[in-house]
Amino acid sequence: MADWDGRGLVSTAWLADHLDDPGVRIFDATVHLRPAQPGPYRVESGRADYEAGHIPGAAFVDLARDLSDASAALGFTRLKGGALAAALGAAGLDPALRIVCYSTSTPMWATRLWWILRAACFPDVAVLDGGFARWSAEGRPVESGWRTYPPARVRVTERPDAWADRDDVLAAIGDGGICTLNALPAGVHTGEADVSYGRKGHIKGSRNVPYAALLDADGLYRSDEDLRVLFGAVGALESPRVIVYCGGGISATMDALALVRLGRPSVAVYDGSMSEWTRDPDLPMETGA
Repeated sequence: MADWDGRGLVSTAWLADHLDDPGVRIFDATVHLRPAQPGPYRVESGRADYEAGHIPGAAFVDLARDLSDASAALGFTRLKGGALAAALGAAGLDPALRIVCYSTSTPMWATRLWWILRAACFPDVAVLDGGFARWSAEGRPVESGWRTYPPARVRVTERPDAWADRDDVLAAIGDGGICTLNALPAGVHTGEADVSYGRKGHIKGSRNVPYAALLDADGLYRSDEDLRVLFGAVGALESPRVIVYCGGGISATMDALALVRLGRPSVAVYDGSMSEWTRDPDLPMETGA
């Protein structure tokens, strides 16, 4: 990835070479999910991490507070229309510039921001491959404190196929033209893990490509060849449309990025995911592989 290839990822080397480029804006999107009872987790902003150390020039985006619908019943529910445009503009997320997203923890937060922007038809957005951990491990510069970008003028035009809702997922069951994928760990998918979202197992008929399986030992996305093997094994490369889900529409965006890298033309993220699906006992689920 020596160059900006437009397929969702950018290297630390590329970013290091463009730190002073006025056409590039960098955003830390870190969130932490802390174990809690009742569970499965408590949301904690990554702002403290950002203030302690971040890539020079980067600003912070609070996904839970600023880019989620506070009036919705489910956490991290996406903003829409004018509300989304206003929030993106206030953060300085400018569609006229190149945007680099990263996280200090799992890359799912960076890919969530990437997906929100891609779905809003931002033309040049990428996730920093390896995130802040790789940047730091390579001895690259870090600064502390707080940075902001000037507000941007944003008009949102959403991709019509970027998001799926409960009815879309229900209609996909038994539809051979749609592959529904669960990005959660294998044990959660099969129902064997202790963690669940109210009901054990997965959406009926869905297959499993765990988000963690997409990364190598260094925390980088696996090669396109390796990703083709993973997604080919579950039929995702043959289906005209793929819907990906997880617990709350976050880790699913890691699978979505991989599928976009592989050239899949129609990929959607089920925003409500298991947090919504499991609330209705009439929506079909199953256990096992």
